[in-house]
Amino acid sequence: MFTLPSVWNLIISTIVFFIAVRYLHRYLEEQGLPKGMTRSIFVFTLASLVSWGSGEMVDWTQEKIEGPQPAAQTSDDLSQLLKAVGHMKPVVSE
Repeated sequence: MFTLPSVWNLIISTIVFFIAVRYLHRYLEEQGLPKGMTRSIFVFTLASLVSWGSGEMVDWTQEKIEGPQPAAQTSDDLSQLLKAVGHMKPVVSE
């Protein structure tokens, strides 16, 4: 099931992405690979994979420390809740 990433996931994976881009550019420059579109796409792809992996590790670690998070409510549950509170008035047909 798809879940939204945590705030820590977003922060850490963003930082890791830029660090990975920097080191990959430096490494490929030392290897003598010429700059171009192929190299840029390669760096972007590898940095994205490293970033995604670090974000998954952050979420996994957070789940081990705090336990599983409760599932989000569906829109049906939300509409029933709003009806119970009185913010949505039921439609009456005549």
